[in-house]
Amino acid sequence: MDALSPCDSFAQFDKSKLLKLAKLYKYDFDDSDLIDLEGQLEIFYHSCIKDECFTTLKGISELSRLMVSTEKHQSYPLCYKLLKVDLILHVAIASVEICFSKMKLLKTDLRNNIGDDFLNDALLCNVETEALVKVENKKVMERF
Repeated sequence: MDALSPCDSFAQFDKSKLLKLAKLYKYDFDDSDLIDLEGQLEIFYHSCIKDECFTTLKGISELSRLMVSTEKHQSYPLCYKLLKVDLILHVAIASVEICFSKMKLLKTDLRNNIGDDFLNDALLCNVETEALVKVENKKVMERF
């Protein structure tokens, strides 16, 4: 999320976008957390733009590492929690995109009538190639 990115000295910092993101995660941020988060974000932003260590960062992964090394993750626990949610969100989105691109390769116009079970099995084999390499052909033949 650009709103948390330290690139350009936090020029993209947008507290309202960050609060909207936190509201999407109701299990992680309850109503009182959202109120506290708003204050923490404001203080965190002003403390970071004055600190030279935080103005030269290239992305949010570096921001999270520096927060831990400077122990700001303890001073701003809700900001750090939001940062972790944002980092996880990027990984989750990438995983879904990979699955969809693999499905696009498997489900072509010629194979448009593939059933859901077969498509699921084919996708699993295509996405989880590392696990599939460990399976011995002999054992598969014995099973079937």
